[in-house]
Amino acid sequence: MKPTLPALFLGLILPFFSIAQPCTPQGTESVYGTNNVWIGYVYDNMDLTNYRGYVTEGTTTDPSFDQSFGGSDVNYSTNGCPVFTSTFSVRYRLQKTFASGAYTFLVGGDDGYRLSIDGGATWIIDRWFDQGFASYSVSVPLNGTYNLVLEYYENGGGNRVSFQVTQDCSGTENTSVSGSNNVWNGYVYSGNNFTTYKGMVHEGSTSSPNFDQSFGGTNVLYPTSSCSVLTEYFSVRYRLSKNFANGQYRFIVGADDGYRLSLDGGSTWVIDNWNAHSYTSTTYTTSLSGIRNLVLEYFENASDNRVSFSLQTMILLPVNLISFTGQGRNSAADLKWKITRDSDPAWFDIQRSTDALSFTTVNRLPGQAATIGSNEINYQYTDALPKADNYYYRLKMTDNAGVISYSSVISVTTTTSGPVTTKVFPTIVENNALYIQSGKKLAKASCSIFDLNGRLITRQSQGTMEAGQPVNIFATTRLPRGTYILKLKDGDEDISQHRFIIL
Repeated sequence: MKPTLPALFLGLILPFFSIAQPCTPQGTESVYGTNNVWIGYVYDNMDLTNYRGYVTEGTTTDPSFDQSFGGSDVNYSTNGCPVFTSTFSVRYRLQKTFASGAYTFLVGGDDGYRLSIDGGATWIIDRWFDQGFASYSVSVPLNGTYNLVLEYYENGGGNRVSFQVTQDCSGTENTSVSGSNNVWNGYVYSGNNFTTYKGMVHEGSTSSPNFDQSFGGTNVLYPTSSCSVLTEYFSVRYRLSKNFANGQYRFIVGADDGYRLSLDGGSTWVIDNWNAHSYTSTTYTTSLSGIRNLVLEYFENASDNRVSFSLQTMILLPVNLISFTGQGRNSAADLKWKITRDSDPAWFDIQRSTDALSFTTVNRLPGQAATIGSNEINYQYTDALPKADNYYYRLKMTDNAGVISYSSVISVTTTTSGPVTTKVFPTIVENNALYIQSGKKLAKASCSIFDLNGRLITRQSQGTMEAGQPVNIFATTRLPRGTYILKLKDGDEDISQHRFIIL
């Protein structure tokens, strides 16, 4: 009997198909690893549901690990069933005994992660949100056996989770002792709220208490008298006892992130900017006489780190300044000032700064006599600037007796002659090529892609972008079809936002 047409058709196509073999997740999800080896239970959802199988991390000598799951959008093997590394999660468990002491846990992830030492009842590290890879450390005292739980989820783009624990060393100094002779005692702590004392450093010199410290860079080890501290999520309390001659003084303190200054040992704060932000500075002027116990506190929350201190002695003005103002415009600053008619100026040095700490003379104007019938003398000067930015100005005033005095510092923000444009092309993507082109040079460019619900899909650090330089956003990233939002930033500054479609 000849086969029918349907039977012939099935006979032709069946060899091209194979039936997927069923797999069974292995392991019991509540069991903890031992001997420094974690058991990681892998799930095919971001919320730790749909269990697929288990993996192990760490070795018998060290529980540390750094796992990237074989890459983005691939199959990650488990003891059981593989999971696709796009949207998944892992719960790692480890029972570990700690000798009495302080320990620092350093955990990182892209995207969310959290760490518990009591079986998941509470979280000593909790960064359960979408993010590019970032690490966080915390120091805690331990003694005995603990049930460690490290949870992680991935929401598209890059994927990575890391863990490290080290026993702390700690400083032995008396942290209440102030420095002297213009040299600060700086007491350094891990944790951004003076959590665990690590050791002492010094700032300033016998000739000046001024300093500007960047701690060797971002996410590096900063040495102290006893232990090094990682320059992410740390804090410093600087102390200095100083005898002030009777006079007027200006304090300028700046930092990235939080800072505050006290003149009474920390009871009150004359400068208080205790929150996370990029580098900024604050000025405080007051009259002082006698011994004061200065306390300068600083914390770093992530990314760049820097703290600076400047003390200036204010001389009573032999040139009687009435006012000093500035107005920014297209790549220039218009400065105006007034002095009383009985002043005797020889010249004025116009000084400019970008950080309110270091000033450079940009021009000198001669003094002039008052006109008949006028009670004041007016001056003005226009400073042409290389680029739009925030600038600081002061006047160095010299009278005909050679006495030098300074004005207060003013801030002037200038603009460009037109808006800075950013181009994104093509807006409809068909061949995995999406380019962005900035209208100005960016020093710390980064591109973030979000879905229409505002969820972060991926973030890329581009570093330096030259003006007009086209950059392919999809050089290392592939996205499914849909509509997305692309945001361009330069450090903490928002540059532009664009919508695009992938077909």
